[in-house]
Amino acid sequence: MSENRNYTTQMDAARKGIITPEIKTVAEKEHMDVNTLMRYVAEGKVAICANKNHKSLDPEGVGSMLRTKINVNLGVSRDFKDYDMEMEKVMSAVNLGAEAIMDLSSHGNTQPFRKKLTSECPAMIGTVPVYDSVIHYQRDLATLTARDFIDVVRLHAEDGVDFVTLHCGITRKTIEQIKKHKRKMNIVSRGGSLVFAWMTMTGEENPFYEYYDEILDICEEYDVTISLGDACRPGCLADAGDVCQIEELVRLGELTKRAWAHNVQVMVEGPGHVPLNQVAANMEIQKSICMGAPFYVLGPIVTDIAPGYDHITSAIGGAVAAMSGAAFLCYVTPAEHLALPNVDDVKQGIIASKIAAHAADIAKGIPGAMDIDNRMADARRNLDWDKQFEFALDPETAKAIRDSRKPEDDHSEACSMCGKFCAVRSMNKALEGEYIDIL
Repeated sequence: MSENRNYTTQMDAARKGIITPEIKTVAEKEHMDVNTLMRYVAEGKVAICANKNHKSLDPEGVGSMLRTKINVNLGVSRDFKDYDMEMEKVMSAVNLGAEAIMDLSSHGNTQPFRKKLTSECPAMIGTVPVYDSVIHYQRDLATLTARDFIDVVRLHAEDGVDFVTLHCGITRKTIEQIKKHKRKMNIVSRGGSLVFAWMTMTGEENPFYEYYDEILDICEEYDVTISLGDACRPGCLADAGDVCQIEELVRLGELTKRAWAHNVQVMVEGPGHVPLNQVAANMEIQKSICMGAPFYVLGPIVTDIAPGYDHITSAIGGAVAAMSGAAFLCYVTPAEHLALPNVDDVKQGIIASKIAAHAADIAKGIPGAMDIDNRMADARRNLDWDKQFEFALDPETAKAIRDSRKPEDDHSEACSMCGKFCAVRSMNKALEGEYIDIL
């Protein structure tokens, strides 16, 4: 990060025509003309989440016209307190290609872990300050004040967090909506439920909404991107697209405009559980209401009945969402709805999300997205197993499967599925005029 800054945020720099080191790096990664990228950043259609205090950051851009990015949620809980294990998950996630880590810790002294992330981790770091407020002050929710919440936002900004999820879009009006419309799952957002509970217990307005301008001042000072949380995201298919979800999205569109007026970058968070046939429409509605701000989606999860396999239901929805305009996919693991994910769950979730993101990038025509698929096709045609492993999204698993089930002839160029009936082998030999031995 530049030490002598004559700009406040990446958006401010782009509007002033200043090519920051971060803008330059992202343009190179995306094979995009730097002036084109600057225009997208200036307009708010691309966010480069880069807190000026995150010194180890390897910057990435988030926008629908760029490669689809992946976020990994981690953090300790009261039942699983091992920060070393969480750090192992972090490094595994980065090695597997995750562009962002969200620390959702809800127990203990969270600041040392957060500072470790922003001092050592090259991925974007995100947090949800409302989670940390109860932990930081060690007081029950109802005893916290609006000032307490705002001060934790500042603390996270000072610690180098690149983006914060803030549930600014629910207000006291939402309390009546939730009571009136009788959702099946009410509010399933953890942060959203905390804000909702605080409002009901104190009788006060949502502090993240009421003091939004002060929050914008903090975010502008440290160049923190606001991820506008969707407190009313549907938690089951039956609640998808209801009045609570859409009314909150309209308010998020208004808050996006206010942030951009402060040169603060914004991402908008989206659903949730959504039937597959409604996913693309959700993306179009968001693009219209939020003026093309990067859309950050959880899944979407396209069926409610697959606990243990929700990384798959999420990848199905995520591929359609990203193809239709989502810029950022929050991974979902096999442990979703069940437990804190372990190291293997994290890997499964990342791989599923990376598949979805890559498939969407090919569908969107992102330059160079299909290059590695073409190299894989060449390796398969040549029956070059080492190259196939090299180009695989998860080489370790691919190699382990082949090695565990080798063909009878250990030196066979085919696999144990087809052996000498292998179509690729037969075609290679036929086109070379060679004898094709089968038996």
